[in-house]
Amino acid sequence: MASQSTVLDVRGLHWATSEAVVEKALAHRPGVVEVNANAVSQTASVTYDPALTSVAQLTGWVRDCGYHCAGQSVPDHVCDPMSEPVTVDRHGASTVDGRGAPTTRALHDPHAGHAGQAPHGPDDAHDPGHPEHPSGGHGKSAHDRPSSGVSPHDAMGHGGHHGGGSMEDMARDMRNRFLLALLLSIPITLWSPIGREVLGFTAPTPFGLRDDVLALALSLPVIFYSAWIFFDGAARALRARTLDMMVLVAVGVGTGWVYSVAVTLSGGGDVFYEAATVLTTFVLLGHWVEMRARGGANDAVRTLLELAPAKAVVLRDGVETEVPTSQVVVGDLLLVRPGAKIPVDAIVEDGESEVDESMVTGESMPVAKSPGSEVIGASINTTGTLRVRAARVGADTALAQIVKMVQDAQNSKAPGQRLADRAAFWLVLVALVGGTGTFLVWLAAGASVPTAMLFAITVVVITCPDALGLATPTAIMVGTGLGAKRGVLFKNASALEASARIDTVVMDKTGTLTKGEPAVTDVIVDGIDDVDLLALVSAVERESEHPLARAIVSHATSAGAPVLTATGFRNVPGRGATATVDGRRVLVGNRRLMADEGVELGNLAARRDELAASGRTAVVVAVDGRAAGVVALADAARDTSSAAVAAMRGSGIQVVMLTGDNEATARRIADQLGIDTVIAEVLPGDKAARVAELQASGRRVAMVGDGVNDAPALARADIGIAIGAGTDVAIETADIVLMRSDPLDVPVALRIGKGTLRKMRQNLGWAIGYNALALPVAAGVFYPQFGVSLSPELAALSMSGSSVIVAANALLLKRLKLPSPQVAGGARHDPLRDGSGVAVRAEPH
Repeated sequence: MASQSTVLDVRGLHWATSEAVVEKALAHRPGVVEVNANAVSQTASVTYDPALTSVAQLTGWVRDCGYHCAGQSVPDHVCDPMSEPVTVDRHGASTVDGRGAPTTRALHDPHAGHAGQAPHGPDDAHDPGHPEHPSGGHGKSAHDRPSSGVSPHDAMGHGGHHGGGSMEDMARDMRNRFLLALLLSIPITLWSPIGREVLGFTAPTPFGLRDDVLALALSLPVIFYSAWIFFDGAARALRARTLDMMVLVAVGVGTGWVYSVAVTLSGGGDVFYEAATVLTTFVLLGHWVEMRARGGANDAVRTLLELAPAKAVVLRDGVETEVPTSQVVVGDLLLVRPGAKIPVDAIVEDGESEVDESMVTGESMPVAKSPGSEVIGASINTTGTLRVRAARVGADTALAQIVKMVQDAQNSKAPGQRLADRAAFWLVLVALVGGTGTFLVWLAAGASVPTAMLFAITVVVITCPDALGLATPTAIMVGTGLGAKRGVLFKNASALEASARIDTVVMDKTGTLTKGEPAVTDVIVDGIDDVDLLALVSAVERESEHPLARAIVSHATSAGAPVLTATGFRNVPGRGATATVDGRRVLVGNRRLMADEGVELGNLAARRDELAASGRTAVVVAVDGRAAGVVALADAARDTSSAAVAAMRGSGIQVVMLTGDNEATARRIADQLGIDTVIAEVLPGDKAARVAELQASGRRVAMVGDGVNDAPALARADIGIAIGAGTDVAIETADIVLMRSDPLDVPVALRIGKGTLRKMRQNLGWAIGYNALALPVAAGVFYPQFGVSLSPELAALSMSGSSVIVAANALLLKRLKLPSPQVAGGARHDPLRDGSGVAVRAEPH
């Protein structure tokens, strides 16, 4: 059986380096193909073999390593826990396995345990015994369980355990731990040597205790509550045979505190209670601020999760019944009133309306719907009442698949991130070895044990690689979220990174740069008013079903031509049609029809030949035996194609048109859009070879297409970009999907890629540079000569500050300026007029 993928909700990943614990714990389990955890989104993408394992087992394995896992990261009101798994969705991505419940539901598995129960705090989340608790509220939503610990906002049916809510819970817990540590660190510091000797604090110790005994008593809540997440996390990391930031902080805090306890119990001496507690305070402060900052990186997924309505109106036996959206099944008839959201993907059975799909596809204009039309769940019905038949529900809806695609992209690791993850592991090892070495070197140099220990603890703390671990995933989270808001879906982080290096974009013509349907481009008249000609021609063409006829009728309507009635209509196969309109005999067709009827083209012959030579279809019109005009039609360019080309050329990217059409037709569109390089008359099977030729010349190529014949070229290119309205094969093969079918989103995708890569490099540069400079200072290398050193407290503050800077810098990516039709340089052409005086658009619609 083909492998499937799912996105699991994993709570309690406090630090970026904690990702390795989940990844290692699952990677060697039977049936697991690939695991990518993400501390920013609090999720993990898992690819697995359903014949060997299930979502329920994956969930249990995550809990076994100490984290809370509520199953799939799918909003409660969208997904039915009883839905069946589907291997491939209509966008080409693996669907979510229905055996796993949505995030606020318990799994339908006898061993699922407390899958639906949110922890009251990270201590609960990390309790290894948690899976053995009896399940409470099995199958109930979050707001049905008063003890769930879910915030009121999240309990409203918008996926209480998705990344944003989980990050808020963790930040709140981190704040509480910080406040307690801060409150107790103040008196500990005042009655410490720093308070007595540096600050001049002279108050006697309460109850006649020694200063160190009082500090020991006050430090107990700090160590066993505020700092306990460090020790617990370190234990989980070591059980998973990995090293992370928790290990370093636990070593730094624990070593100083245990040494101090030993000194106190042995009669007193130099102790480090203030160092241990203030160190804990600063680390918690930094990561509370950091969590608040990186919580904003998941805004896009949070917004998507909140799009679908919680309720749906179902018509059963003619009776309107309001039910939760999760209870809608395929085949249900739904009533959607004006202004209401459409609950699931469906087919219109009755009614006509316009639907605003912008929140799902990014398409700005409302889309007309009538019986037989498809509607997308979470889109808004604007004008008329619709009755729709549910076609896809739960995890199979377009919205659920978009959410999953975005989450998969956010959780996937770019090559640069994988390198950073390996570096973070070794940096922890270097910190532990360096701390030990620093302690021994200072002892050998004649320093006292307390002095040597202070330097050692400072080295361990300041080398924490959390900033290095956050550098890339935070930027990727923001970049993919930014794309999702524009309807640009990156399938993985590698695609996001590779898109930044593209220097050549190859675009298919039909259906990509053009609409793939004919439209009137020119109207030439001779001896008749242009509006009168259009009225006569459209009267004849209304009787025909030919695509060219429909295009002419549409153009006449938009030009304001009066509607006339044709009689005696006769179709002439291969030539055109004839009819009588207002008592005049009208011929509409090609040159052969005119020859058969004895009509001379006269002055119009040269214009007709000129239009045909430029790749247009020239339709000749004769009225009462005399040639009266020529109507030219061609495949119409999309409204934003010109803007897309201009934006890419402005960024130094070469644009190439690749098409199977003849040279004249291709060149006409290319000249209209400003494309210099045209590769025409290419057979479908040769498109991939042409892309390979460009790559062989040293170009990094993105291929943009929408059809089955584009799939090999999409796969061959460095980046494949599928227009969303294209075939499933094209979408499955591509690395990036443009939901809006808008060429302007191609430069949007490339610019997001460049902006994201720039932030990744900035963050990595900062993280590496910070450690390179801070490590020797912390070790006291400059202390003997210059008196420059750091205390453990300052080390904790600078380390946490580094992580905050990385997260905040990634969030600045949200301010990235993206191309739009208004600013991209000529997005839409102004109306042009030819010699006939008929207004013509180079891009008609």
